[in-house]
Amino acid sequence: MTTYKDAGVNIENTDALVRDISELSKSTYRKGNFDKIGGFGGIFDLKQCGYDDPLLVSGTDGIGTKILLGIETDILDGLGHDLVGMCLNDILCHGAEPLFFLDYYASSKIDKNSFLKIMKSITEACKINDCSLIGGETAEMPGLYKKDDFDFAGFCIGAVERKKILPNKDLMKEDDLLYGIKSSGFHSNGYSLIRKVLKDKNINLNKKTEFNSPYESNASALMAPTRLYYPFLKKILKTNLINGISHITGGGVIGNVPRMLSENLSATIDKKFIFIDEIFKWFQDLANISDEEMLKTFNCGLGLVMTISKNNYIEFEQLIKNESLDIFEIGKIELNKSKRCTIS
Repeated sequence: MTTYKDAGVNIENTDALVRDISELSKSTYRKGNFDKIGGFGGIFDLKQCGYDDPLLVSGTDGIGTKILLGIETDILDGLGHDLVGMCLNDILCHGAEPLFFLDYYASSKIDKNSFLKIMKSITEACKINDCSLIGGETAEMPGLYKKDDFDFAGFCIGAVERKKILPNKDLMKEDDLLYGIKSSGFHSNGYSLIRKVLKDKNINLNKKTEFNSPYESNASALMAPTRLYYPFLKKILKTNLINGISHITGGGVIGNVPRMLSENLSATIDKKFIFIDEIFKWFQDLANISDEEMLKTFNCGLGLVMTISKNNYIEFEQLIKNESLDIFEIGKIELNKSKRCTIS
C-alpha cells in the first residue's frame, strides 16, 4: 500500500519538530500571548497590551538568496535574525511596537539539525525585540526544492497609537536633521549579485578577511546577521522626537531614504558616513561597481536612517547620549531637487 512517506513526506517527523518549536516559542512569551503553538492559528490578545487607539502594522519578508550562501558555507545560525530583522525593522518605520511573529519554512526534506538552528535563531531575535513567536508552518515538498535547499519567510504584526504613526510628513521641513545607525554588513539584500561576484572572482570563502572586520573569514563576514533596531529606538519612540524612519533594504540608501519624506523634500547625506564598514569597499573594488550602483543596491553601512526636527536637536542628542545609543548625525533635509537622496 502506497503512503505519503513513500512520496518523500514524513508527517511524523514534521509533527515532532513542531513540538520542539513549541518549546522554543515559550521563551518568547510577552504580554498578549493567548495560547501555545499547535492550533490552526496563532491567537494574540491586543487588549492586554494597554493601547488606547491602536493601529496594527504588518510586515512580511524573506531573506532571498542569502539562504544559498548560508547553505554553501553551512552558516545557518544567524538566518533567523535576518528573517526577523527584515520584517520587524520594516514595521519599526511606522513607529510600531512588535507584538508577534509567524514563520513559514519549506524544503524537499527537513533536516532536523539545520531546521532547529534556524528556529533557535528566530526565537533569539524575537526575544531581543520583545516579540512573541505564536505560530508558523513547516512543509516538506519533494520535487519543488532540490535535495539540500530550503526557503523560509516571516510575517509580523506590531501596533502603534494612532497619534504616533510614522512618518509624520506634516512636521518635516527644510533643514531638519538626518540621523543614522550602522548596519552589520549587507544584511539580507543584494545576495544574487554578491554570489555572482564571489563565483566570477573565485573567492575563497574560508580565507581570512582582507578588510577590517570582527569576523575571521570571508564567509562569516558575508553571513553577518541583520542588525535588530527596535532595542535602539524603543525608548525614543515613546517621545515625539522622530518624524520619519527608513529601513535601508532592497533599493539601497538612494531608494529607501526618500520613502519617509514628503514629496517636496529631499535628503542630503554626508559621504563620510557611506562605506564606513570596510566590507563594502572591499566588495565594490572586487566587483568593479560604481558608487551609484552600490548605493541603489546595498545599505552601504547605514542600516536605518531617521529624521528629526531641527528644534528637537538638543533634546534628541541628550537622549541618545544618556542611553549610550550608537546613533549619529549624518545629514539634513533640503527642498526637493532632481534627486530625492544625494550623497555629497
